Amino acid sequence: MNLLFITSTRIGDAVLSTGLLDHLIRAERAAGRGVPRVTVAVGAPAAALFAAVPGIERVIPIVKRRHAGHWRDLWRAVIGTHWDMVVDLRGSAIAWILRARRRRVLSRHEDGRHKLFQLARTLDLDPPPAPRIWTRPQDHDVATRALPADGRKLLVVAPAANWVGKQWSADRFAALIGRLAGPKGRLGGASVAVIAAAHERPQAEPVLSAAHALSLNAPDIVGALPLLAVQALLERADLFVGNDSGLMHMAAAAGAPTLGLFGPTSDAVYGPWGKHAVAVRTPESYHQLAAERPSSADRCYMTGLAVDTVERAAVALLDRVGVARSGLVTQ
Repeated sequence: MNLLFITSTRIGDAVLSTGLLDHLIRAERAAGRGVPRVTVAVGAPAAALFAAVPGIERVIPIVKRRHAGHWRDLWRAVIGTHWDMVVDLRGSAIAWILRARRRRVLSRHEDGRHKLFQLARTLDLDPPPAPRIWTRPQDHDVATRALPADGRKLLVVAPAANWVGKQWSADRFAALIGRLAGPKGRLGGASVAVIAAAHERPQAEPVLSAAHALSLNAPDIVGALPLLAVQALLERADLFVGNDSGLMHMAAAAGAPTLGLFGPTSDAVYGPWGKHAVAVRTPESYHQLAAERPSSADRCYMTGLAVDTVERAAVALLDRVGVARSGLVTQ
């Protein structure tokens, strides 16, 4: 099968779409037709996530241009191929102007359930397939050089987000590290990985400083790792704590125990997805905070979320994961 898979601009939404791509690849293999030839068109920030997809032939970064010029660019890049299937999760018109045997285009209808259900309707799937990100040996090599696996637990935190409104304060992340990875913490003595882009260093620095003050192993890897090396690191994490962000969805897709922090965005729709993934939110509901956003778009809406609350949620998640894993061992 010659497959064109058109997905989102933002990293988080692109991660959520990977379950559909995984389903299509698995279905072709199960039918005895081998691995499909895959072309992925995706927003440039998320393009690197698809480099290791089985059967990948091209990853086409979609760079937004004025007057919908990016769609003309994509049309020119793919018009010469007769596609067996086009899956368009952007809900655009491009699937209808390409030569294709089958087309599946995202419906804009939302029903309040998790975003994965909306995506899964595109392929008539229920329940939705879980997100999956493929990594390569070289990605694990890069991650190991940045933070060697030395037998210590690994706490990963992502203190930044693409909007200040949903960003828990760096000081609270710093305090949380002390409680979880400090001498008396549930992950006492753990290595700490602070994940952020280079331009997010102001949010990451206080968290790194807190880890260093506790003499924890916390190398400065801010902005230093490519996305798939970050994913390889997340696959080793004993706990991930982060704001509603693409990194949160990457952690959940990696199977890491994932705690997502929510306030002015909907945890019901965008919470981390997985059997070891949970969300904790502000005392105020999403609808309460969303009503304030038009008049206060630039303020932080996460101040009501206390460190005590997040610590309790993290410990409860670790306890639950421990019980689940011990159950698997004894069966």
